[in-house]
Amino acid sequence: RFSAILPFGVGGICHFLPNVAEMSQRVTRHFEDMLQCLIPAFKGLFPVKHNALIKTLLFHLSEWHALAKLQMHSDDSLAQLDQAQKKLGAEIQQFQRKTCDKFKTYELPNKAAAWYSQQQTQTGPNGPAKSTSTAHLISFNKFHALGDYSRSIQMFGTTDSYTTQTVSG
Repeated sequence: RFSAILPFGVGGICHFLPNVAEMSQRVTRHFEDMLQCLIPAFKGLFPVKHNALIKTLLFHLSEWHALAKLQMHSDDSLAQLDQAQKKLGAEIQQFQRKTCDKFKTYELPNKAAAWYSQQQTQTGPNGPAKSTSTAHLISFNKFHALGDYSRSIQMFGTTDSYTTQTVSG
């Protein structure tokens, strides 16, 4: 579906490869392009009962991302980011309650193989790698950290204005 979306804009959406899910060596721009094109790419993919909720969730995720990646913030933009965070959190909780369990999701084969390889080096051979059912977004620490973005920007500035690299002198 993504490969049917034509590139557009100067420095905008680039051409997608045939299998977006298995793209290797993705960079931030690829994820941003995918996020911006998710709603049209998912059109008609989900049952009507879940489609509206998924589209709304994707819209609020895109809105939050657009606000979070601004290079300059004001009190108003940070207030908008807080509001977007609240809407996104409510949508994700609703998605978790009403939609998540209705779909079985699995890791991609390459992710399952990487996990198996890591486990094998830690505990010894366990058998062939297979795709396993995945935990949902809400159970990951990265999800819980979304609520700290606005406060972090107030305290430290935008993430393009500092580095976390160790300095040697």
